[in-house]
Amino acid sequence: MTVLIIVFCVLLLLAYLFDISSKYTRIPSVILLLLLGWVVRQIVLLTGINIPDLNVLLPLLGSIGLILIVLEGSLELELIGDKKKLVLNSFLMALIPMVLLTVLVAFMFYQTGHYSFMDCLLNALPLAVISSAIAIPSVRNLDRAKREFVIYESSFSDVLGVLFFNFFIANSLITGYSFLHFGMQMLIMLAFSFLGTLLLAFLLNRIKHHIKFVPIIVLVILIYEISKLFHLPGMIFILIFGIFIGNIEHLKHYKWVEKLKLKALNNEVLRFREIVGEAAFMVRATFFLLFGFLISTAEVFNPETILLALIVFSSLILLRLIFLLLFKLPVFPLLFIAPRGLITILLFLSIPASRYIPYINNSLVLQVILLSALFMMMGLMFTSKRRLKPKTV
Repeated sequence: MTVLIIVFCVLLLLAYLFDISSKYTRIPSVILLLLLGWVVRQIVLLTGINIPDLNVLLPLLGSIGLILIVLEGSLELELIGDKKKLVLNSFLMALIPMVLLTVLVAFMFYQTGHYSFMDCLLNALPLAVISSAIAIPSVRNLDRAKREFVIYESSFSDVLGVLFFNFFIANSLITGYSFLHFGMQMLIMLAFSFLGTLLLAFLLNRIKHHIKFVPIIVLVILIYEISKLFHLPGMIFILIFGIFIGNIEHLKHYKWVEKLKLKALNNEVLRFREIVGEAAFMVRATFFLLFGFLISTAEVFNPETILLALIVFSSLILLRLIFLLLFKLPVFPLLFIAPRGLITILLFLSIPASRYIPYINNSLVLQVILLSALFMMMGLMFTSKRRLKPKTV
């Protein structure tokens, strides 16, 4: 046990070094974490060390990681007057390419004639969602406007991806009642999110015990998981809570907000943001190390899925390019920042066995994730060189 603790601590310290070095190398830390996890697996196989089945930990870490990462991203979002265009563009960039890519990939599988279109949509969706877990940490060195766009877009993508996934899970057929029921769930969750946010903000300001942030984070996770039991879109609560807390100082003109004692609350929000950021790093690093450890080399180089992976990857890049041009957004470096990752894995693992399509398997998911991460890495390196290149007079 002592050896395992030592190894785990060393791996986390290496993950921290990867996070720091990515600023200079432009290599996304997730690639290094996956590689490190894979190397550890090879060492374990060579030495014959007996390791228990760790697959059961992946969904657990993924769920907690997703909550913390979306919360971390939403705490950084500023909803002030001049951000309306940014919010709208990032929302549309998250929504439209996701919908089109999901429908395109689903149609490919539907053409085989073996599966219902709803099942095809359910299986295709994880490949269409941008991973905020990879995107947000990778853009720290971009200018503020591009960094904010990526935070908004990837957070919206995570939330919309989970919403659509839950909708497809709950409905094997789409009818008028399906949309009515989904609309009612949204209204219930919005009302619940508003009340829950006020309660948590009140607790954040009023708890005087020296331990106060961990209970708040635990309550956030608890509310999200309870909402899942009732098939409610709990990710909306995470987004609303994070945006409200992160923008509390911009809401001071509302009388009911003044009762929260904003001056004292602002200091607590800063500390809360730091705690959430560090917790998100711990869970994210552990998740990708574990995922890298569970990677089979044969799955990475599976020739049976590589063509389909390239088709999916090329389609998502082409759609992204088209809509970046349509919305008159900077192609460089935004074209490169559409990684698949934690949310893709989590949604893929959540597909019920009865609705699973064999075409979308571990190899395909892994190859799309690696292709998008490598593409982002090269794009950020290229963009960095362009920025550093001296201008000619």
